[in-house]
Amino acid sequence: MAGHTDNEIVIDAPLELVWAMTNDIPTWTTLFSEYSEATVLSEKDGTIRFRLALHPDENGKVWSWVSARTPDEATHTVRSQRVETGPFKYMWIYWEYFAVPGGTRMRWVQDFEMKPQAPVGDRAMQDRLNTNTPVQMLLIKDKVEAAARAAV
Repeated sequence: MAGHTDNEIVIDAPLELVWAMTNDIPTWTTLFSEYSEATVLSEKDGTIRFRLALHPDENGKVWSWVSARTPDEATHTVRSQRVETGPFKYMWIYWEYFAVPGGTRMRWVQDFEMKPQAPVGDRAMQDRLNTNTPVQMLLIKDKVEAAARAAV
């Protein structure tokens, strides 16, 4: 069994602003609460390789990994995958953005499978992501909406 999540939120801000803010990787340490590092390593042919690190866990361990992210502004979609997979066999993330009444709908779909030796299995990771993703989306919503209000 593989893991799958599908979460979305409507942000009361123009699509262009939501797109710009959520695709500015170096600012992710302020946009998300979970990242202590967000560093762009390279950019080639429209794909950005970057390192993310979480804040230390309850045991003081800092989890980090490298991902590759390919945004397509024409379709307002992003495809991302972990290059350094860590406890995952694979982790693929798809983001899409739509202008809707009341702002922009931002949707994240994550498909993954945990390695047999990972500290948690597919179901536990899916539950963890389905708990944390809405929290992060609400933080992003608040910050993007504040930026939209400030721009008026």
